[in-house]
Amino acid sequence: MNSILKSVFIAFLPLIGLYYTIMSTTSIIAHGLSAPIYFGQILIALSITLFFVLLFLKPVARTDENLKVYTTPIIIGLLISLWFGGFKESNINRILPSLGLFLGWVLYLKWYSIFSNRSENVILKKGFKFPKLEFLDINKNEVTTNEFHGNPTIYLFYRGNWCPLCMMQINEIASQYKELEKRKVNIVLISPQPHKHSKSLAEKYGLNFHFLQDYKNKAAKKIKILAKNGLPMGLQVFGYESDTVLPTVIITDSNHTIIFADLTDNYRVRPEPSTFINVIDSIS
Repeated sequence: MNSILKSVFIAFLPLIGLYYTIMSTTSIIAHGLSAPIYFGQILIALSITLFFVLLFLKPVARTDENLKVYTTPIIIGLLISLWFGGFKESNINRILPSLGLFLGWVLYLKWYSIFSNRSENVILKKGFKFPKLEFLDINKNEVTTNEFHGNPTIYLFYRGNWCPLCMMQINEIASQYKELEKRKVNIVLISPQPHKHSKSLAEKYGLNFHFLQDYKNKAAKKIKILAKNGLPMGLQVFGYESDTVLPTVIITDSNHTIIFADLTDNYRVRPEPSTFINVIDSIS
């Protein structure tokens, strides 16, 4: 139930932010300085809207945990709304939108962004052998992890082309391709998304990456990184399955022993790109 609520929540939060950005702007134009409460409301709504818009227009591979650049104006906006709506006018109805938007932002930071119990994974531990898993390549041929024995391998499990942070993380790896190639590192990018999406991604980069499909999340279930109902509601119309994968990076040595495992508990907090090179160099 929790995962379904998250799927619905993330589909509506940006839309609600946009709605109140428009409504607040309209009210400010109509009333001007005579209704200062709307300045607080627009500060909150616009901050939320800008975050999600910029996440797609100018994507990043990671953010800080509490998104301070956006949280600070949101808090200021709430204080403005409370002062003018609560203390000056004593009108609780006027401050409800600001309170609701603020609560939505807090839920996004502290509930939606967080993955629980990831530290309890007993399969993907440093020093353990990476299990044999089966996938399909972009031509729908069967591929197993055994094929990557003999060289260090980076396994990046990503949610899909719809995830801007995942796309930027792949972009960062692509920017390090020459350095990784020198070290004879296999780059294996795994997602449950349909072949057509992975194929378009492979064509975009044109590098010797292995874009694989985890059909029906069989491997994700086996190694305990399944995100049940992890897809934002509505994206199913583009062919994505409701279940997806928790963002995960595994690096193995030439014997397929795990030497690095990032099982982030916050989907916005991911390893720096230099981490992968440093880990590979540590076994040279």
